[in-house]
Amino acid sequence: MQFSDQDGSGAGMGPATAGVGRHWAVVGLQWGDEGKGKLVDRLAGRFDAVVRYNGGANAGHSVVVGGVRYALHLVPSGILAPGVLAVVGNGVVVDPERLIEEMDGLSARGVDVSALVLSDRAHVVLPYHKAEDALREELLTAAPVDEKSPPKHAVSAIGTTRRGIGPAYADKVQRATAVRVGDLLRPELLRSKLDLICSMKNAIFRGLRPGEPDPFNAGEIADRMIGFGERLRPVIKDTTYLLHDLDRAGKTLLFEGANATMLDVDHGTFPYVTSSNASSLGIGPGSGLPPQKVGTIIGVVKAYSTRVGGGPMPTELFDETAHRIRERGREYGTTTGRPRRVGWIDLVALKYAAMVSGVTEIGLTLLDVLAGFDELKLCVAYETPDGRTDRFLPDGFDLAEVRPVYESMAGFGDEITGVRSFEDLPGAARRYVEAIEAFVGVPVRTIGVGPDRVQTIEREAGVPAGGRA
Repeated sequence: MQFSDQDGSGAGMGPATAGVGRHWAVVGLQWGDEGKGKLVDRLAGRFDAVVRYNGGANAGHSVVVGGVRYALHLVPSGILAPGVLAVVGNGVVVDPERLIEEMDGLSARGVDVSALVLSDRAHVVLPYHKAEDALREELLTAAPVDEKSPPKHAVSAIGTTRRGIGPAYADKVQRATAVRVGDLLRPELLRSKLDLICSMKNAIFRGLRPGEPDPFNAGEIADRMIGFGERLRPVIKDTTYLLHDLDRAGKTLLFEGANATMLDVDHGTFPYVTSSNASSLGIGPGSGLPPQKVGTIIGVVKAYSTRVGGGPMPTELFDETAHRIRERGREYGTTTGRPRRVGWIDLVALKYAAMVSGVTEIGLTLLDVLAGFDELKLCVAYETPDGRTDRFLPDGFDLAEVRPVYESMAGFGDEITGVRSFEDLPGAARRYVEAIEAFVGVPVRTIGVGPDRVQTIEREAGVPAGGRA
């Protein structure tokens, strides 16, 4: 990463090339919560727009500026950079009530939200989506396990945030039952759609909850959504043309991924994944800008592993080490508050994620959390029923059968939250970073040593060409 930022303001950061491939992207390489928001916030000031291209209010990015913590769910992290457009692309599913609450909350704290832009093609999360999400999780949790099937093959609850994300994406694919943001500005069309949709949803719920009253009133939902649409009208635009216009004008874009590569619906640990393409592969369909326009892809990874919800996690720990990492790293969900599952870093999964997302560099976060451990472990292979492998198994059922193969390294005892150069890190900390980049084959360019935007180590200096003045 070719930039310098000695004062933490973002000065000196920006795209290093011009023309095709000059735009950047930030994506997570694990199961989410890697610290993408902090890096996007740190970079945003050198770009003309920050673009969110996937996910919904199930994603939460925490950004700390001057000791003040901001929790962002639908609004791109770039909103904290003055003068930068914050674009919610067509690939996002939007809960308009949550979006308005978030905008109002930011405004109340002095953040200017006038630069927010919302795609008219983004799909809308509606009350019945949340109800479907919760009902599905309840039914999966209560489902009896077939005694003839090994437990590892039993289908269980996904562990969603119950924010309606999966059902909203499902309706998007089914088309006839989908509502897009632009529909909120067309009351007659919206009412017609909701009459049909609610009749279908009510029929489904009657079958699953016989004897209960119909839960969804089309008229009431339409009235609320029309009101939300009027409130959001000033920010609703055709963002595909907007991004192409910015690109043709020589402006620079930073794409912000939500969730993470290991939760990608096609390439993650299926079925324990989210419902969108959360890797860099989602940029094209989720924004309308061809992926070859993005030349720098930063993969963000924690110095250890975490996961929320169901699904296999080969390096998961259940002992005092897990508790210690969880407390030091504040490993509780930004969106749900749920404690995250914790484990040693999984280099097999990380190398696979870096390959799928095509990352050109790594941003390592939360290295400071590992200070004080006598020993650090890194997963370098899996033991499977078919033997040892250094390849990741992206099928959730296959991955549940593996055992991690670890290499150990000496830990470092010194606190590093005040360190600002790689050379000043303890030797064991430097060797840990170097082991990660050697295994993955991608350079680690930034290292987070604390939650604030200034608590970041840059391994290369220099002021690039391009970017915002």
